[in-house]
Amino acid sequence: MKNKKFNYSSLKELRSDLNGIDFELPLSGNTEVLKNQLKTERNIIPNRIAIHPMEGADANDDGTPSELTKRRYKRFAAGGAGLIWLEAIAVDKGGRANSSQLFLNKANLAKFKELITLIKKESDCNPYTVAQLTHSGRFGENKLIAARDKKLDSVSISENDFQIITDAELEQLQLDYLNAAKLAKEAGFEAVDIKSCHRYLLSGLLAAKNRDGKYGGSYENRTRFLKETVKKVKANVDIDIAVRLNIYDAIAGGWAADEDGKPELKESARLIRELEELGVQLINITASTPYLKPHVNRPYDNGGYQPPEPPQIGVKRLLSLTKFTKDNLENALVVGTGFSWLRQFGANAAAGMIEEGWTDLAGFGRQGFAYPDFARDIFEKGEMDKSKVCISCSKCAELKANKKKAGCVIRDQELYLPIYRELQQERQEKEIVYSVEE
Repeated sequence: MKNKKFNYSSLKELRSDLNGIDFELPLSGNTEVLKNQLKTERNIIPNRIAIHPMEGADANDDGTPSELTKRRYKRFAAGGAGLIWLEAIAVDKGGRANSSQLFLNKANLAKFKELITLIKKESDCNPYTVAQLTHSGRFGENKLIAARDKKLDSVSISENDFQIITDAELEQLQLDYLNAAKLAKEAGFEAVDIKSCHRYLLSGLLAAKNRDGKYGGSYENRTRFLKETVKKVKANVDIDIAVRLNIYDAIAGGWAADEDGKPELKESARLIRELEELGVQLINITASTPYLKPHVNRPYDNGGYQPPEPPQIGVKRLLSLTKFTKDNLENALVVGTGFSWLRQFGANAAAGMIEEGWTDLAGFGRQGFAYPDFARDIFEKGEMDKSKVCISCSKCAELKANKKKAGCVIRDQELYLPIYRELQQERQEKEIVYSVEE
């Protein structure tokens, strides 16, 4: 298949193309199943649509939600999704990716309480909220890494600006996660996500095969930090536990990947079953890292980056990994990934996958930026409006990667088009400078 852009006018056309890559994706015309609620140990998720954690890079310097942050979650809440998985929230100051990332601490707890109150007020379905607790590791301001990595070092650290985090520091960090979980509970979140994806610190530990000590080398050691942290939260905080997890890294020799970077999922299957046994109630799947292979976790066919594969292949991979995760669990709920590129047919894929037992919930990321009320349209009209959907241009991701306030440049132009033009101007000026220097 060539790098064919999305140009489908019917489910029949889409199904035909996917069948051409040996992918029999269940597509349903009956979206009523998406209205069904789910129960966790402590709470109810009112429907099967989830907003994925999408960073807006617009927090205040003290880590609190800015007016722009609050605007985003107000729109998500009013849009009708039953689960809102909030963007990355650092567990300590040094773990922030930048000064525009959320950071929950005792001093600013009241502001996060206000955010949860706003979300509940704006929604008519009492959405289930997840706090994504994170440490950015090599992509953070302190450049703490789990281990050296030939592929990632070149895009994340300079020769002398990193530090390999010690076992003692990791033990202290577990207490930071526990403290953040306690604060999230106090703020009003229904769940906390011990974020382990995209090669941020915890995800890096899963791949730290060349690390010495009790947090590296063997499978038992590489998964130790995540499992110990889950145990601590489970024992001390009355809150649901979730994990957004890289099912594999797509990096040669990385987590659940062979020497060619292809999936080798034996360890992934083992880990998700162990997490379920430890009491993790939701697993939100993803893969790779946007800093190295953005097409793996975010298939798209527009924009400056040219993926090495057709986006249909990327969609097949993510939705198949979703099914793999569901097939290996008994009780934990699965939040599927890979729907946004399908545009208006994402609702049909979500409904079909839930009907066929491929997933429990359908998570939409970029779609939420572009079309925050897509869930409401599905529930009220039975379908999504093709004139409002995300076109997978990834300009939102470009903004975030360049530490700009991020949102939909196409569908939310008044706010984000000027910011994107500013980024383009900066790029142009750099090109001129480089040209003169040459």
